[in-house]
Amino acid sequence: MGAWGEQVAIVTGGGKGLGRAFALDLARRGVRVLVNNRNREVDADGRGPADHVVTEIVAAGGVAVAHHGAVEDPASADGMVELALGAWGRLDILITSAGISRPQMFHKATLDNFRQVLDVNVLGTVLVASAAARVMRGAGHGRILMVSSIAGLFGEPTVSAYAASKGAVIALAKTVAVEGAARRVYTNVLLPYATTQMTAHGMDQRYAALMAADSVAPVAAALVHPRSQINGATVVAGANGVRYAETSEGMTVTFPGGDIEPADLASLLKTSSEGARNTFAEAQDAFQSLAADLK
Repeated sequence: MGAWGEQVAIVTGGGKGLGRAFALDLARRGVRVLVNNRNREVDADGRGPADHVVTEIVAAGGVAVAHHGAVEDPASADGMVELALGAWGRLDILITSAGISRPQMFHKATLDNFRQVLDVNVLGTVLVASAAARVMRGAGHGRILMVSSIAGLFGEPTVSAYAASKGAVIALAKTVAVEGAARRVYTNVLLPYATTQMTAHGMDQRYAALMAADSVAPVAAALVHPRSQINGATVVAGANGVRYAETSEGMTVTFPGGDIEPADLASLLKTSSEGARNTFAEAQDAFQSLAADLK
């Protein structure tokens, strides 16, 4: 997959797991990579995860620089973009891979728990993507890939905060994709299955070896490639498999108005779900479709 040219990428959460796999894969393709990862843990020399990934990239003949800021800190977002521009004069790719999960049953979830997860997963994505999008829109090109989770589509027991945050990222990516299309800034969202430090405990051990983080990296690379015209897609990936995912509505069915019995509503929803499925580029399209059906 050639034609990468002099591309520059930022990868948040790039020191471990999926982010590390994305950073190493892009660097292997000749992309210059800013590897972001906060220093929760450092070695005896004071080097954190991002530093170690940068060392791997440089040792393999690539070009990279480390950034240690927390993604939910507004100064970090601006700092990443400024560092990339200062080092290489451009910014072409952003992959927002930083994320945390703090499992709790919903009825026991604390405000602090929810706030920490939403701050990192949602606000951390918003801040970095916004800073990058401003540069990309001005340049008239860019590729943004937001890493979400299948939990954001279907929910998942014990991780309500994580699922809510990842659902927000999916909606955010769809919105940014619509807004950026005219400026050739294309945004997609990746829902990966991968065995990482975060997922290892809950991963079905029959598939843990199959779902290596490295196997998802080529899909991410294709989505951020300068030739890619894919925009607004939700892509599920694991091992060497991909699935297109979408949010859809069933067919419109009507009722007389006024009160409606629960059993009658259940029957109407069943009819709707069994009819033609409708997908839309954005929310106003969905509204116009429903309104037209009810004329």
